[in-house]
Amino acid sequence: MKKILVFLVIALIASSLLFSVDYPRKAVSVICPWGAGGGTDRVARYIADELSKALGQPFTVVNKTGGGGAVGHSAGVYAAPDGYTITLVTLEIANMHWLGLTTITYDDFDYIAQFNEDAAGVIVKADAPWNTIHELLADIKANPNKFFFSGSSAASIWDLARIGMFNEAGVPVDSVTWIPTTGAAPSIIELLGGHVDVITCSIAEAASQLDSGQLKALAVMSDERLQRFPNVPTLKEQGINWSAGTWRGIAVPKNTPAEVKAILETEVLKIANSDAFKEFMDINGFGIKIRNGAEFYEFAKQQDSAWKSVLELGGFIQ
Repeated sequence: MKKILVFLVIALIASSLLFSVDYPRKAVSVICPWGAGGGTDRVARYIADELSKALGQPFTVVNKTGGGGAVGHSAGVYAAPDGYTITLVTLEIANMHWLGLTTITYDDFDYIAQFNEDAAGVIVKADAPWNTIHELLADIKANPNKFFFSGSSAASIWDLARIGMFNEAGVPVDSVTWIPTTGAAPSIIELLGGHVDVITCSIAEAASQLDSGQLKALAVMSDERLQRFPNVPTLKEQGINWSAGTWRGIAVPKNTPAEVKAILETEVLKIANSDAFKEFMDINGFGIKIRNGAEFYEFAKQQDSAWKSVLELGGFIQ
């Protein structure tokens, strides 16, 4: 009996090691909850290509869009927990359920690693009359309901970033009109065309227009100034204690084997810390923020609570 038990233990250890060595044994799907060609898709394809090189099997990006990110994130949650479907999760996993778009939450994933964070910026046309955030906010206070803001859809991260900023600055959150669009790119067009007065979106998304002098950024909602735009002050250094932005990372379905998660975490962190990744992110204007799986989970948990409060401020949930 003892020999049988020893044999079983050895067999279990051997099979565990074999499983670890053998992963992945076939192609892996990388779900991107957002459309082809966008920022999240570009990052997803870079990570997928690098994982393919590192692990010797195809990592193929599959765009599953719709429902404000709910379709793709749900597909990731309900995939088989075997390591052959991973998801590029975004901030929306922390607020979609509060809006009633889905029943899944951040807690339905196991987290592998975070590698991106892009702070919101407050951006106006180059010839706008405001040169500081305080000049803009004072004008809004003095002229409620006069100005038009945009950045994406209502209750999107860029709308919520604006709401949080107003709240911290003592400006009524409903003192401007939010013009919804399908994303930052069309909002920038609206701003350049004079159809809106201000946009809040990531500095990265407006980088080319900022570089060309068509637009100017009054503030960035990060804890520190951005390396690429060192002349743009943070809200915090201007006395407004608020930071906000979007983020991206890799997650897998609950109950994915620990060995698989360990392999993925090791490789994703290697990619995120590489010079090539830093160059890619810089070229695309994306910020880098690296958290391991445990840290990423705690961050997603904190974000879930934080955005609920902002959604309540905006009147999106009761």
